[in-house]
Amino acid sequence: MVEDAERAGILKPGDTIIEPTSGNTGIGIALAAAVKGYRCIITMPERMSNEKVDVLRALGAEIVRTPSSAAFDSPESHIVTAWRLKSEIPNSLILDQYRNASNPLAHYDTTAEEILEQCDGKLDMLVAGAGTGGTLTGVARKFKERCPNIVAVDPEGSILVGSNENKTSFEVEGIGYDFIPTVLDRSLVDMWYKSTDQETFTMSRKLIREEGLLCGGSSGSAMAAAVKMARQLEAGQRCVVILPDSVRNYMSKFLSDKWMCEKGFLSLEEPMDFKPWWQNMTVQCLNLSAPLTVLASVSCQETINILKEKAFDQAPVVDNLGVIQGMVTLRTILSCVSAGKAKPSDAVSKVLCKHYKQVHPADNLGKLSQILETDHFVVVVHDHTQ
Repeated sequence: MVEDAERAGILKPGDTIIEPTSGNTGIGIALAAAVKGYRCIITMPERMSNEKVDVLRALGAEIVRTPSSAAFDSPESHIVTAWRLKSEIPNSLILDQYRNASNPLAHYDTTAEEILEQCDGKLDMLVAGAGTGGTLTGVARKFKERCPNIVAVDPEGSILVGSNENKTSFEVEGIGYDFIPTVLDRSLVDMWYKSTDQETFTMSRKLIREEGLLCGGSSGSAMAAAVKMARQLEAGQRCVVILPDSVRNYMSKFLSDKWMCEKGFLSLEEPMDFKPWWQNMTVQCLNLSAPLTVLASVSCQETINILKEKAFDQAPVVDNLGVIQGMVTLRTILSCVSAGKAKPSDAVSKVLCKHYKQVHPADNLGKLSQILETDHFVVVVHDHTQ
């Protein structure tokens, strides 16, 4: 994409490259920018791993983090933020991996050719994750005539299969979106497989432990799909699985037993001697009083005043019916206002954190304690019948 932009004359020495990304393509662009001497700005959702941030910074990229809860067309999203920066920064360019034809063409010319060479031109099934669609579209387009089984993997919560899918959050990075990228040619796909985070990370860890393949999360998604879909093949037929990422970007995530336990993907029983006496007591035993809440229509400035007056760092934000819309923290409001992302007069709903941990009164204190080791707060949710 960088070289095609240079040949087209739209990327010149001294220019700035801006790219919205989940991190993987961004690292490639930052690497190219470092070698070629371009300024590079990466916009990336907050949920993406810190390892990606560290690599990007090491390559000299400037990073703008955006709310993970923001929809792709929201003013706060990493995509809209990138286009806003482009309008503000002279001589800047967005390569736009989501619409750039050079994205799938690179895989058509290189990745697909490498696979064909290694397989002596014979393959019966291809399994690949779907993100921007560059890898899937490029490789599938070259294979389509000789490979009748193109399987695309899309995580639960993503809508790449179709716009009628339920949009929810998911942990795996690098695949899945809340919109359908232009470069993704879904007509090339014969079968879709919806992967879960549980099977994704379990398979990634299995590939590392049993096969010595230091792969990332989306590789686990693809392999989990392949293990099931390949059952349709006959003996002697060949299934090719693309493992697109390495574990380097996820050392503090699925590679960590602690992270896996916190997310509910792994259950590790500690020795009895190390369990505190309150481990199995319920949250209900704490007799917690109802928390301070703030209406979604209240202004940011008024919320700041309320939190300071009550000496709270955070509060649930509710609608007129008392239903929680999200959480707000004093730090988030102040940072958004100081960065110009929100005005003091804006409704506090503009700076909501919609992703937060929840426990129920019947959950044990061991679970609550584990969450609070990494999170600043937890919301205790009562059933409607209580």
